[in-house]
Amino acid sequence: MTEVTRVPILPIKKGSVPKLWLGVAALALAGAGLAWASVPQGLEIAELTAGTGASPVDGQVAIVSYTGSLQDGTVFDKGEQVPMPVGSTIQGFDQALRQMKPGGKYDITIPAHLAYGAHPPMGSAIPANADLDFEVELHEVLSREDFDQRMKAMQQMMQQMQQQGAPTGQ
Repeated sequence: MTEVTRVPILPIKKGSVPKLWLGVAALALAGAGLAWASVPQGLEIAELTAGTGASPVDGQVAIVSYTGSLQDGTVFDKGEQVPMPVGSTIQGFDQALRQMKPGGKYDITIPAHLAYGAHPPMGSAIPANADLDFEVELHEVLSREDFDQRMKAMQQMMQQMQQQGAPTGQ
C-alpha cells in the first residue's frame, strides 16, 4: 500500500484573493500601457471630402494642392496644382497619397518617424523630430507618359508666347 504524504495548507486571510487579482490586473495594464507608449504612433488620415476613382500607384503622378503645417499651426509649405510622382515624397505623405482618390480632400497627420525625423531640410521651418499636418486635395492622377506630354505641351506654349511677345528692339 502506497502512502501519500500530506502537507497542510494554511488558510489565507479573508480578502487576499481579490487583492492578488487586482495586483495582477494592475501589472498587466501597466505593461500594456508601457508597450503602447513605446510604439511609434502611426499615420492619421481623415477624409474631409470623398473622392472617386482609383488611388495613385507607382509610375503615376498625382496633381495636388496642399498646405503643410507644424502641430502649433505654423505653415511651412503650401502648393497649388503641384505634380507629385508617387514614391518621391516623404514616407508618410507617400503612404497617404496612395490611399487618396481624385477629387477628395484630406487632413493628414504624419508622425516624425514617417516625415523627416531628426534631419529636416536645411533652412526650413521644420524642427527636428516634428510631427507634420497636411491638408491635401488630390485633383487628378496621371500616368507618367500623360504627365510628360502635358509638360511638353506647356513648355511649347510658353516658348511660343515668349517669341510672340518679345520686343523687336527697333
